[in-house]
Amino acid sequence: MKKVEAIIRPEKLEDVKKALENKGIVAMTITEVRGRGEQKGIKLQFRGRTMDVDLLPKVKIEIVVEDSKVDTVINTIANSARTGKYGDGKIFVIPVEKSVRVRTGEIET
Repeated sequence: MKKVEAIIRPEKLEDVKKALENKGIVAMTITEVRGRGEQKGIKLQFRGRTMDVDLLPKVKIEIVVEDSKVDTVINTIANSARTGKYGDGKIFVIPVEKSVRVRTGEIET
């Protein structure tokens, strides 16, 4: 099993969720996060003054899937979250040794 973590733009979340559902992937955890990438934030103009916004709002999607579904999940997220601009996000794949279903005690390895 693998855990796929994707950091994406908040406005792309619904597109990503719908695309994953169309591929049969429905179980996921969504967290609102803040961060910055290589662009190191952005500059905004507000009431005639320039402000540096160091940390931008993002959404983190966490999905644990069988190894055979990892490429499908990655491609689906990347294609549905892409705008072509800086700050589109990043996807990480992490090995999962074991999962335990709290309700039943069922163990998956």
